[in-house]
Amino acid sequence: MEVKIGRWLVSVIIVSCLLVGGCVSQQAVSSDSAAQSAPSSPANQPKDMQANNLPRLEGQATVVLVVKGKSITLEVDGTNAPITAGNFVDLVQRGLYNGLVFHRVVRDPQPFVVQGGDPQSKDPNFPAARLGTGGFVDPQSGDRRYIPLEIKPEGAEAPVYSKTLEMAGITKPPVLRHTRGALAMARSQAPDSASSQFYIALAELGFLDGNYAVFGYVTDGMDAVDGIKQGDRIDSAQVIKGLENLKLGGS
Repeated sequence: MEVKIGRWLVSVIIVSCLLVGGCVSQQAVSSDSAAQSAPSSPANQPKDMQANNLPRLEGQATVVLVVKGKSITLEVDGTNAPITAGNFVDLVQRGLYNGLVFHRVVRDPQPFVVQGGDPQSKDPNFPAARLGTGGFVDPQSGDRRYIPLEIKPEGAEAPVYSKTLEMAGITKPPVLRHTRGALAMARSQAPDSASSQFYIALAELGFLDGNYAVFGYVTDGMDAVDGIKQGDRIDSAQVIKGLENLKLGGS
């Protein structure tokens, strides 16, 4: 029993580190007031898709991150996570991730994740303690872009939006799972609060399945991921295949 309780406590602690700003302060977590107060959408029809203003990936794309001179190849799955994958590929194409820091690396007490994608980290003078609270601000609207939580259960024709699978009453596992090398979106406590921050799983993290949106996997360079240290920067991020599958909002 003590062993089971210990593992449960470890899981609770490390899951809190996936929350955008979750390891900084409660104030930082709740600072995304627009996302915190946003009403939920029907499970199969996110409100942002109704407005057709978010990028989507209709198929697959390949992205290469270079960190400390080493390449990490990511296969991004727009077939099973079109909005989440489209958001990421669009931000890569914009050059958003170039020069950003992996601000959160958790390996103890057991391998967990490397997390980056906060645009504030491009500024070397930005306080490290405040990293993990930022997201992508659309230069045209001046507003932060949020994307809905998007998880496709096995056997389903479409993803569930704006709810965890448990919240939606679905017991089937997701198509895209948290295996080692999984690429997924970090978010705050509100389901529809993901923006630009992402993480890569350092181990199989099945307890996250159905709660966070996986949208791709590392297909080459996992040794480079294992070598990432907190504070390391992304030298570059580039879409090398499948860019034609990216459909921008309104297109």
